[in-house]
Amino acid sequence: MKKVAVVFATVGMVVGLASLSMAATEIKGTLNNNATVKEAANVAIGKGATANMGSMSVKNSNISGTVNNTSNVEKAANVAIGENSTANMGSVTLKDANVKGTINNNATVKEAANVAIGKNATANMGSVTMKGGSVEGTINNKANVEKAANVAIGENSTANMGSVTMKDGEVKGTINNTATVKEAANVAIGKDATANMGSVTMRGGSVKGSVNNTSTVEKAANVAIGEGSKANMGSVTMDNSHIEGTVNNKATIKEAANVAIGKNATANMGSVTIKNANVKGTINNTAKVDKSANVAIGENSTASMGSTTVE
Repeated sequence: MKKVAVVFATVGMVVGLASLSMAATEIKGTLNNNATVKEAANVAIGKGATANMGSMSVKNSNISGTVNNTSNVEKAANVAIGENSTANMGSVTLKDANVKGTINNNATVKEAANVAIGKNATANMGSVTMKGGSVEGTINNKANVEKAANVAIGENSTANMGSVTMKDGEVKGTINNTATVKEAANVAIGKDATANMGSVTMRGGSVKGSVNNTSTVEKAANVAIGEGSKANMGSVTMDNSHIEGTVNNKATIKEAANVAIGKNATANMGSVTIKNANVKGTINNTAKVDKSANVAIGENSTASMGSTTVE
């Protein structure tokens, strides 16, 4: 009988497995987080619960140098259940942190489940997430996700798989996102739910430099269900953001489904979408879509495939 490692936290607790977290810290040099997680379960249950597996979290800190996060997750489950719950697997999370240098995230996820259930739930798998703060340098995210499920269920829930997501952050330099997703499911269910697969998503904030997104998605499903829900697959989306430089999006999508269901639902596949954003520079979008379905169902719903949209 195989042994399974289980980490469990009760109400209001925070739990991490093979992870690194920092708060209010001054770092000059290099931070390395190397995690190999196999046949394991990481679970947090309760209001404000947080579950981290093979991840790095930085809050209110100043870093001069390099942040390296390398994670290999296989046959594992990362679950957070409860209000404001968060589940991170093979990811880098920055909150109000200032980094001068390079952030490298390399995640390999196979036969794994990353699940966040509850109001404002967030599930991140092989991703870089930034909220507030600043980065002067380069953000590199390389994710290989195979036979995995990334699920967020609840109002305002968010599911990110092999993606870079930014909110109110400032970047001076380059953002590189390279994602390979095969036989995987990325699902967000709930009002204003968001599902991102192999994508770069930016809301608020600014970038001076380049945003490069290269994604290969095969035999995968990207689904957002709920009023105002959004499903992005192999895409670059910007909302209320400021870009000075170049945006490059190259997506190869085969035998995949991208679905958004609900009023004002949005489904983007291999696309660049800019809404209420300012761009000074060049936008390049190259998409190859084969035997795939891109569907938006509901009043004022929108479906974009291999497209560039500016509103």
